Amino acid sequence: MYPTDREPIVITSLYPVLASSDVPAAARFYAELLGMSPTFTSDWYVSLRSGDAELAVVDADHATIPERARGARAAGVLVTVEVDDVDAVHTRVVADGGHDLLLPLRDEEFGQRHFIVAGPDGALVDIVTPIAPSEEFAALYS
Repeated sequence: MYPTDREPIVITSLYPVLASSDVPAAARFYAELLGMSPTFTSDWYVSLRSGDAELAVVDADHATIPERARGARAAGVLVTVEVDDVDAVHTRVVADGGHDLLLPLRDEEFGQRHFIVAGPDGALVDIVTPIAPSEEFAALYS
């Protein structure tokens, strides 16, 4: 199903860069929601980091974006952020207000406790803590 006869690629970093119509506002959203700090800031690009996790925001109309893709929104993008205590993050998000909570905090049979908020420019942000899967799910996929 997956190619195994190829030489592996050495990946040194992998992170989402989300196109935005308002880079400062989007960067502020992710910094506040996820407790991230900027590592690089310009008027068209902001890189944020927390520990080993990195996320960046780029101006959707910047010249580095291929012309036919400029202005594109992040519709269909789901950014999953695994945290050690999803309940604490959910409590903070609800207390802060102003976030568009699309999926309330819940447990999934496949082994996640999570909630989803709407991010800027159409991205969805899925805040997750792994939990044990249900016995039924585990029996199907063991």
